[in-house]
Amino acid sequence: MEEMPTNSEIHPLATIDPTIHAPARLMILSYLYVVESADYVFLARMTGMTWGNLATHLNKLEEAGYIEIQKSFKGKKPQSTLRITEQGRFAFRTYRDTMKQVIDDLPD
Repeated sequence: MEEMPTNSEIHPLATIDPTIHAPARLMILSYLYVVESADYVFLARMTGMTWGNLATHLNKLEEAGYIEIQKSFKGKKPQSTLRITEQGRFAFRTYRDTMKQVIDDLPD
């Protein structure tokens, strides 16, 4: 009896991380990957997302362990600082490498 191939043997996209693959979360991680930290205002401006939409996607990334959110006060105003975690950095690099492989494997 033949063994069924694994997802990675079928196609590299079968193993892509769906948490990162969502366009909004991919955008967020792309920005956080290249900066030390960012706040909600920066990400809202850069992504064009509403506060609610941004918060929803940030929550999913935080639940996955890909970002950390530190809440503090600047004077009397609340401020949230966002950073990509080492786990998030590794997951993003893996996603990027898989997508490069898929694109490079396409015929001309």
